[in-house]
Amino acid sequence: MAEPNRFRWYELMTSDTEAAGDFYRHVVGWNLDPMGEGADAYTRFLVGDAGIGGMMAIPEEECDRAKPGWIGYAAVDDVDDYAERVTRAGGAVLRAPADIPDILRFAVVADPAGAPFVIFRGKGGDMPELAAGTQGTVGWHELYGGPVDRSFPFYSGLFGWTKDEAMPMGEQGVYQLFAAGGDAVGAMMKMENGGPGPMWNFYFCVDDIDAAVARIGKKGGRITMGPHQVPGDAWIVQALDPQGASFALVGARA
Repeated sequence: MAEPNRFRWYELMTSDTEAAGDFYRHVVGWNLDPMGEGADAYTRFLVGDAGIGGMMAIPEEECDRAKPGWIGYAAVDDVDDYAERVTRAGGAVLRAPADIPDILRFAVVADPAGAPFVIFRGKGGDMPELAAGTQGTVGWHELYGGPVDRSFPFYSGLFGWTKDEAMPMGEQGVYQLFAAGGDAVGAMMKMENGGPGPMWNFYFCVDDIDAAVARIGKKGGRITMGPHQVPGDAWIVQALDPQGASFALVGARA
């Protein structure tokens, strides 16, 4: 049986790359690796020397309608084939498969509820594996989308994800944990009326949640939820960066 596909890269589109880079460098602890210039400028976010994500400016022609935000890249073996699978499963292709020469082939797609993500295949070597929980890595993936009984079959059929524990949430249905070949790596839930979504939210690992919360405030971000304790003796917060992009943190409390 093939290994399940999973998110391997996380990208921030923002209205102010310099300010956003400074914010996440202080809050999450990433090293910044700027590449290119002008419209081709891109900054990689590094944990040590290993890239886990990147950042680019929202194109000037899209600034009036596009909001700052994060998007996840799921690795697949054939981008064109998976783009067709997305459509057949009730999703949508938002940007047709295209190449970034010598780097990757990708397509921007959305699930049936409209939550966007990217499918890609890199043209370089294997991406480095970092130990789970390492500061700056992604520790949890959370979907705010349609009803779980519709969302889960889409992703399971597409990527091979499997169900883990399901937690009742009253009128919102369940908080359905999912695994991608091992322990649970995220969860899906029905988005609240008036709440965020449809979207994926990503939880970045930090060593000390309270120190990270202080850094968010000091650098102009805003906490929207938490800190709350979750299973495994971890604590989480959800927040907005200074440009308005949603993100979350998970870590221990001293």
